Amino acid sequence: MSFKEFINLFVKAVREKDIDYTKGSINQALILLSIPMILEMLMESLFAIVDVFLVARISNNAVATVGITEGILMLVESVALGVAMAATAMISRRIGEKNIDAASKVAGQAIILTAIISVVTGTLAFIYAEDILLLMGGDKSLIEEGKSYTRIMLSFNFILMFLFVFNGIFRASGSPAYAMRTLIYANLLNIILDPILIFGLGPISGMGVTGAAVATCIGRGFGIAYQLYILFSAGFILKLSWRHFRIHWDTISRLFRLTLGGAGQFLISTASWIFLIRILASFGSVVLAGYTIGIRIIIFSILPSWGLANATATLVGQNLGAGQPERAETTVWKAGFYNVFFLLSLTLIFVLFGEPICSIFSTDPEVIKEASLCLMVICLGNVFFSYQMIVTQAFNGAGDTTTPTILSFIFMWLVQIPLSYTLAVSLNMGSLGVYIAIGISSLLIALAAIFLFRRGKWKNVVV
Repeated sequence: MSFKEFINLFVKAVREKDIDYTKGSINQALILLSIPMILEMLMESLFAIVDVFLVARISNNAVATVGITEGILMLVESVALGVAMAATAMISRRIGEKNIDAASKVAGQAIILTAIISVVTGTLAFIYAEDILLLMGGDKSLIEEGKSYTRIMLSFNFILMFLFVFNGIFRASGSPAYAMRTLIYANLLNIILDPILIFGLGPISGMGVTGAAVATCIGRGFGIAYQLYILFSAGFILKLSWRHFRIHWDTISRLFRLTLGGAGQFLISTASWIFLIRILASFGSVVLAGYTIGIRIIIFSILPSWGLANATATLVGQNLGAGQPERAETTVWKAGFYNVFFLLSLTLIFVLFGEPICSIFSTDPEVIKEASLCLMVICLGNVFFSYQMIVTQAFNGAGDTTTPTILSFIFMWLVQIPLSYTLAVSLNMGSLGVYIAIGISSLLIALAAIFLFRRGKWKNVVV
């Protein structure tokens, strides 16, 4: 493919056109769906990168607070991603069948389910914000400085949940550019507000780390307003109307079943990461701050891979709906190959330039050293993680959320957590032991996922 052809595809991808992804070139379908999804992922991670860059200028406690809160917020995100994943599987299947009204009904029920869940989780988070920081190993000074940040971010989690679910609806319908634009607009507002609310400007007093939470919520809230405008506009493919928000128990029950599997795998992986944070917290705030910076850089850098994985999930669902399971399978292997190439290139960059990259986010030599260690060791497992993310998302796109959930439980709870504790604490390897355990678990889960995917049972899942 020439550079000019790629530019033409890029322009086509970021514009909203009715494209049938179940026909034509698989490579072009992956590119057209992946580009806006990659940009969407980059924009979502930019929230975290901007926040940690500015918060690092306040104190190590502030950075650690962001890291701890992010770990807990990932539990909420897990539920939102579970609903979004369920909606993606069902909507993409209906789109492949060319049944737009049924797809619209699924979208309406997914929104209802999200509203119920977010009210419950937001209320609990508001009440127990300080207890959460204490439970995660925060000392008295950290809790005092960071409790308002944690309370705001967790209490207003409905903003994040709707953002994820609405974007899941856009992706499943084959319109990922709307999700991309949502995050662009939200990020622009967050970037403007973050330094003003954190450090102050003119008559506006600086709020410290709390200002980062306020800016993020306002930015994402604006994004939701844009999403609602698109969802109910005449030009959107799903044609949502108020009748789609009448409760349909059959659709709700199928969504809930798929949500349990989708949320289950994310909750399992997130809970595993929380245990890892708890282990790392025992080595002090410098290690925790270094880990927070390192993992943020990793998450940001692999977002193109997640964009490709999400595109794969949509293509699998739509092709199964169109009665083309072999095309769906070919899409997965092509996506996996491209992902390996990308992540191996990324690994080389981090091995060679890990410390200079980490020094952008902190001036503390010890924090920089820890962050670069985290960065380099974890990224050595990227070659395995590349196939893991593509294949597990393919299962999810097919509506088989159970298989990835079981794999996550076995290799994250029964392997990663015990191995991390053994290497880090029992064998006195410190944080290095945790990072090594992450790489080993990635290898094992990737091999198991590929083996099960090749058996082909996912092709017959009914959603």
